[in-house]
Amino acid sequence: MIARSREKTVSFTKPFVLEGVDHPIPAGAYRVKTDEELIEGVSFPVYRRVATMIFVPAQTQRGAIEMVTIDPAALQAALDRDAAAVEIAAQSAKA
Repeated sequence: MIARSREKTVSFTKPFVLEGVDHPIPAGAYRVKTDEELIEGVSFPVYRRVATMIFVPAQTQRGAIEMVTIDPAALQAALDRDAAAVEIAAQSAKA
């Protein structure tokens, strides 16, 4: 089976929570890794997501980072909430 990994960085302006992480996560930039595998037998390359992980500060040891498997939809929802909070703050500042 052919597999690939993709990485991206997501940024939060406010602390946030994610299902699967048992503590609030501070605002900042976070690395997100997605593992995918090739679906064989199709006439063009198609990949299926196998796992999505985010790297967050660990609660147990200062400076340590833990990799947590997350639902990509939960990550997107957290990003949407963060963007909405920024928009509300910008509108309040204009008023």
